[in-house]
Amino acid sequence: MFFSRREFLKIGGLSITAFGFANSLFSRSEKSAQTQLKNMVAGVKPLAPEDYEARMEKAQRMMAKHKIDALFLSGSTNLQYFTNVRWGRSERTFGTLINRKGKPIWICPAFECERAKERIPEGQEIRIWEEHESPFKLIAGIIKDLGTGHGRLAIGPTIRSFVHYGLRKDASSLELVDGAVITEGCRCIKTEKEISYMDLANKITKLAYKEGFKQLREGMSRGDLGGIIRDAHGKMGVSGGAGPQFGPCSAFPHGSLLVRNLHKGDIVLVDGGCGVEGYRSDVTRTVVFGKPSDKQRKIWDIVKKAQTAALEAVRPSVPCEDIDRAARRVIEDAGYGPGYKYFTHRLGHGIGMEGHEYPYLVKGNKLKLQPGMTFSDEPGIYIYGEFGVRLEDCLVVTKDGGRYLGGMESTAIDKPFSV
Repeated sequence: MFFSRREFLKIGGLSITAFGFANSLFSRSEKSAQTQLKNMVAGVKPLAPEDYEARMEKAQRMMAKHKIDALFLSGSTNLQYFTNVRWGRSERTFGTLINRKGKPIWICPAFECERAKERIPEGQEIRIWEEHESPFKLIAGIIKDLGTGHGRLAIGPTIRSFVHYGLRKDASSLELVDGAVITEGCRCIKTEKEISYMDLANKITKLAYKEGFKQLREGMSRGDLGGIIRDAHGKMGVSGGAGPQFGPCSAFPHGSLLVRNLHKGDIVLVDGGCGVEGYRSDVTRTVVFGKPSDKQRKIWDIVKKAQTAALEAVRPSVPCEDIDRAARRVIEDAGYGPGYKYFTHRLGHGIGMEGHEYPYLVKGNKLKLQPGMTFSDEPGIYIYGEFGVRLEDCLVVTKDGGRYLGGMESTAIDKPFSV
């Protein structure tokens, strides 16, 4: 079974929307095309200690604002975001308390302490618990020692339920609150350095798709095309993956189990991405292998118009739901409504260290856009039994509007990239 789009996002990456218009557009040989690919991440500077210090300071300011003593994070993207520490999840509680008084304080199973020291920045305190002891009592004791007076502990939004129950039982003096106000509040606004990583990641994915589209052929499998795009990502120095859909399978937004090889006249929909320094891209292209039909071209044009309308609506202080509405109105006015009838999902998701993350461009989300927020802009029209069309580019909110990351936006069904 081939991976679905959702499965690829979970494992770090990718999917793919393949293109097959006239073969005459691809006159270069496979060998000559591939020789032009080169490592594009050599020399990229990783995040520095001062970047993590700035994140910690922002978290502390937000904790003070919300009268929160500490934020507990276990193994997760949130832990990595604030501390640069990667740690797997298990039944033994491990994590850190980001607090208002100073450096993070770590909670660690005693027998894991030496391994933890290899990962935790020097100078940060580690408190251990033995196998028969309660890590939750240890956490309560640390909060008491901090002496900030509120007894309010924020819990990271991805903390497992047994931690919640353990704290309620063994640290009942603490008031537990949702830590998303801190984690999402920090992560949703990207710095210039983070945006530069995403710009590059999106450009690489688009170049990898372009390479794959040159090699479409009658009868190729989804795996064949996915492999070409995965290899192209690799030649440019990143890890990428692919999960294309051909013909009627393209009407399934997250892919179909139906096995179908490529035939002339098929829609080819590719959705995926890669990572640069841990920051994701997410790109979808929809093209046709052969000559597009009138209906295919019409639907593609409607979706492109919707995508453009969304981008033009982006600017600071506009509610997230208004961006979804701008795209959905175009599709409904073209006769492919109402609501989710053909455009079956929200317009977009936040993106950064994870392929899908807070916040979302969806009806009901009144959160106002701010410069530095990053989203996918991915309207679609899906007609089961026929085909689907989706176009996706990631965007960043700027001080006076929005722009696509990585450039190379689509301009026509047979021109999936502007360069």
